Amino acid sequence: MIRKTLKDTFKPGRRHFLKTASVGTLAAAGIPQIVSAALAKEKSAPKLKFNTGDVVLFQGDSITDWGRDHKKDEFNTTPALGSGYALITASKLLLDHADKGLKIYNKGISGNKVYQLAERWDTDCLAIKPNILSIHIGVNDFWHTLTGGYTGTIDTYIADYKKLLTRTKEALPDVKLVICEPFASKGVRAVDDKWYPTFDLFRKAAHDIAAEYNAVFVPFQAAFDKALATAPAAYWSLDGVHPSVAGEALMAQTWIKAVGA
Repeated sequence: MIRKTLKDTFKPGRRHFLKTASVGTLAAAGIPQIVSAALAKEKSAPKLKFNTGDVVLFQGDSITDWGRDHKKDEFNTTPALGSGYALITASKLLLDHADKGLKIYNKGISGNKVYQLAERWDTDCLAIKPNILSIHIGVNDFWHTLTGGYTGTIDTYIADYKKLLTRTKEALPDVKLVICEPFASKGVRAVDDKWYPTFDLFRKAAHDIAAEYNAVFVPFQAAFDKALATAPAAYWSLDGVHPSVAGEALMAQTWIKAVGA
């Protein structure tokens, strides 16, 4: 995922709504109901408690990066947080926990795969010493095998991810983990039949890894799938990978609901 795609990817698609009784019921509901439906299978996931002075770190690729100023190392500022779901989520957390003095950072970098997170982990994670660490990674680990000459496989993704989390827990044994599901919207520009069924393996791997490391799992794919009852995929996504403004808000609400913030 490279920055130039963020400027040129939006192209509205035909508005086609699914017309079934169950979908119609969901379409009549608001986003909170859509998010609740997406989270229905994750009821047993642990919820997090935010404590005074907690450091929250968002990590990932361009979906997390989303135009942040990489020269800014501060917390709780718009330049440092970017303009995507990390900013929207941070804004809600800071509003709801104004008495706790939370410090929220965004260190996502466009184009990253898991091994690239690992290459900068000492500086961009461990040195920050987060109490809560949220990671959204995996789209590029698959997408770049189609477009960027990357030769990693699903086994590479799983091994690299587990190695990264083990390293993190060894350095920060009390860190609370949030694993976000990589997601894609089929039929919107960049995402077509070539993605499937292989990409679904990356989604499942993220879910399984979250369970193994007792992390909160954020089911972004389920949220975007449920949201199709209200508006078509092109409304929620710019290119099938990067979210629209509405998609960013959907991600933020899903994260907050899943984490229990």
